[in-house]
Amino acid sequence: MKKIMYVMLLIIIIPYIIVTIFIYDDEIKFTYATNMTVRVKRNATSKIDEVPLEQYVMGVLAGEMPASFSLEALKAQAVAARTYVMKRLSTNKKNSYDVVDTVQNQVYLDENQQKSNWKDKYTELSNKIKQAVLETKDEYLVYDGKIIDALFFSTSIGVTEDSEDVFANEVPYLRSVSSTWDSVSPLYDKEYVYTLEKFYSLLGLKYQDKVNVEITSKTNTGRIVYLKINGTKFTGWQVCNKLGLKSNYYKITQEGKTVKVVARGYGHGVGMSQYGAEGMAQAGYTYDQILYHYYQGTEIKKI
Repeated sequence: MKKIMYVMLLIIIIPYIIVTIFIYDDEIKFTYATNMTVRVKRNATSKIDEVPLEQYVMGVLAGEMPASFSLEALKAQAVAARTYVMKRLSTNKKNSYDVVDTVQNQVYLDENQQKSNWKDKYTELSNKIKQAVLETKDEYLVYDGKIIDALFFSTSIGVTEDSEDVFANEVPYLRSVSSTWDSVSPLYDKEYVYTLEKFYSLLGLKYQDKVNVEITSKTNTGRIVYLKINGTKFTGWQVCNKLGLKSNYYKITQEGKTVKVVARGYGHGVGMSQYGAEGMAQAGYTYDQILYHYYQGTEIKKI
């Protein structure tokens, strides 16, 4: 009877060990036995790589969030990245790939790219992001039982945006929330200075001595939706792209023959702010508290 029990235990335990085993030496190493892979289209070569899910999440952490961030912020990013790609896995089954490796989906860096970026710090930083992935293994976010669209961005303006103010669709878990922790970001406030000639040239406008700016539409948080510059209508994002700004929350002022633009934040503003997550982590919040703050009404589930 005891022999039967031992055999049964081995049958149950050994596959689990094979799936989750990792080895601590100088570098944390994973080995996987899983059929859950992500088809990643590499932008540089158009080649499609099939990558195990958790390895893909590690690559996204390496590409999307500074490895110097606090562990709890990295863990929040790991869950958001895993959730994001699981949503794509469920909708792209008929396509030849699930995601691309750029900001069009999520920036993904493979091991060689990580080594190239981090050089002699590779082992240290790689271990840190692997720890974040291990400690959140298989976790993802749902709302009303369904996988969410876990959008994220770099830096808020002190508050995030309602989804419909940016992407048209109203999503119940992508609500505007306070994000006062973003002041830790180097892009929270950034000043740009242009000569008058350069300013007009970038915008494709005829030179005039006087710059007249009229804001015609804003979101509830103050992001610019539409504006007129010397009578020419632009969207807030058109001006961003033309002037090289990181956010559509900005103020334009003329000082003689120069134009000063002060912009706040980086990115679309919907979902989780990465620097907000870092600020929350520094303030003592855990990764699940960070996620529940930015994705309202959601739950963490395990695959």
